[in-house]
Amino acid sequence: MSEAPAPIFEINRIYTKDLSFESPKSPAIFKQEVKFSVDVTLDAKSTALEGDFYEVSLAVTVTAKDDLNKEVAYVAETKQGGIFTLKNFIEEQRKQILATVCANILFPYARETISNLISRGGFPQLYLAPVNFDALYAQQAAQVSTSETTH
Repeated sequence: MSEAPAPIFEINRIYTKDLSFESPKSPAIFKQEVKFSVDVTLDAKSTALEGDFYEVSLAVTVTAKDDLNKEVAYVAETKQGGIFTLKNFIEEQRKQILATVCANILFPYARETISNLISRGGFPQLYLAPVNFDALYAQQAAQVSTSETTH
């Protein structure tokens, strides 16, 4: 009886897919004392490529609005990409690795890019808090199973 082949996980490449910074109220916004409300959105997606290769992209968008006028001070966006090899995993393991492990690998790159974009735009650096992609995956899985049982 032969054993199942060992699972293989490799990082093949990490890269920036997209990058954008807008500051629609500059330079006027720099002439006033402004307090900001910051909204952060994350979106991770994976795509099967050829063979055992997968692309994961993690989009991070930060929108800062001034608390007084509710006008957009800046929008910083990046989409961090990675190509990963996942071989000999069962489907559920593969889905979880793509959504959690790969996103965790990409997040520090996206966080650094966002921080640099914002400071280069003339605003104070923003340090994004770590994200628990495992908890997000579990939450999404629970929502899917709940919606499947109610239909």
